[in-house]
Amino acid sequence: MTTETVMDLGRSAIETMILLSAPMLLFSLGAGLLVSIFQAVTQINEATLSFVPKILAVFLAFVLFFPWMMSLGVGFTVNLFNNIPMYIR
Repeated sequence: MTTETVMDLGRSAIETMILLSAPMLLFSLGAGLLVSIFQAVTQINEATLSFVPKILAVFLAFVLFFPWMMSLGVGFTVNLFNNIPMYIR
C-alpha cells in the first residue's frame, strides 16, 4: 500500500463523513438561529429552550436524508471492500 493510496483513502473517508453529517448540522444550525432570533425578539433568556428544537431538527433531517445517507455510506463501503485487493498490494 503506497502513501498515495493511504492519502486517497483518508481523503475519501473524510469527504464521506462530511457529506453524511452536513444535512443534520445544517438543520441544527438553522433551528439554533431561529430559536436565537426568537429569544432576542421576546427577550426570553432560557438556555435550555434551544435544545428541543435542535433535537427535532436533527431528527427531521435524519428522516428526510436517511435514504441518501444510506446509499452514500453503502457506496463508500462497497467501494472500500471492492478495492481490498488493490490495498493489499
